[in-house]
Amino acid sequence: MDKGMKTRWISLYVENQVGVLSKISGLFSGKSYNLDSLTVGTTEDPTISRMTIATVSDDETFEQIKKQLNRMVEVIKVIDFTDIFVRMKEILYIKVKKCSAADKVELFQIAETFKARVIDYGKDSLLLEFVQTATKNDAVVKLIKEEFKYIEVVRGGSVGIESISMMER
Repeated sequence: MDKGMKTRWISLYVENQVGVLSKISGLFSGKSYNLDSLTVGTTEDPTISRMTIATVSDDETFEQIKKQLNRMVEVIKVIDFTDIFVRMKEILYIKVKKCSAADKVELFQIAETFKARVIDYGKDSLLLEFVQTATKNDAVVKLIKEEFKYIEVVRGGSVGIESISMMER
């Protein structure tokens, strides 16, 4: 990575209406900013959605991104997660196919070690569910890719919220 380039996290409160997601992703692509992760879901208020975005940039570019997002009519609030305490998790599914009995034993051990759940099981396959940080999920994917030949990986992107305990200190 270039000097000053690092992963930045932003959380946005936006109006929950058609076209908002495409406008925001269009802002990133129009300026040639890469979206590493983008998740979106409705909040406790059905008229408002919350987005969690990861992008790799330098300080200057990141400040531009935040300013441009703040100028968008549909954006209610921009929260920079980069330097605050945040609880952040990502969901990851790994399906391992063409497993032997010994492979399954190893996969159950991996699941136990990484606090994963075995959520589906077949004669020669296993489906694991991980809910942890993206960094831990990266490590799990790397490990399973090294150990098993036939895998399928699906990641949901990170969601985050400001931590309570660290905010009150």
